[in-house]
Amino acid sequence: AKLLQKAIRSSYRLDKTAYDPITISIAASINLIKCIDAQIKSIDKAIEKEMQGLFPTGYQSLLSIRGIGPVFAAGILAEIGDISYFDNDAALAKYCGLTWKSNESGDFKAENKKSANACNTYLKYYITQATQMSVVHGFDFTTPFFWKKYEEAQTHKQRRALVLTSRKLIRLIFVLLRDNKLYAPVSKETI
Repeated sequence: AKLLQKAIRSSYRLDKTAYDPITISIAASINLIKCIDAQIKSIDKAIEKEMQGLFPTGYQSLLSIRGIGPVFAAGILAEIGDISYFDNDAALAKYCGLTWKSNESGDFKAENKKSANACNTYLKYYITQATQMSVVHGFDFTTPFFWKKYEEAQTHKQRRALVLTSRKLIRLIFVLLRDNKLYAPVSKETI
């Protein structure tokens, strides 16, 4: 409160004719923010209702991962469909486009490899964005791995770490959806 009072005292005075337009502008901005918040809540409720009807256990499984919210969970499930279509996590990663073409000849191994072109670009987007959010929110499964890969990379550190961490998240998503389980962190005592 003291800091706010100090800021008010040190601010310059406005002309009296500017008070009304500024007050109206601030009130309109606040009303707009409230309206957008209400719309976001109603969309999240609609997404949850649809996902509870289509993929109830899969939706809850993905929401148990820190950093994956209703939009990413719904998008991932909508693009994957039935997890039984995929034999293993490598098949899901290939469908997602998180596999790399071989770029080798003799003893030469290229530092920069291209990712697969034929993929579900929407799923790739949802997975990489969910990975980024899980790293930002400090998810214990992805964050340490991301920073480890970030330090190992010589070039394109952020991109490489994100793609490799996305590949790891694909494995987790595959297992959770296949087994209909929620994510439970492994304690160090059980290792």
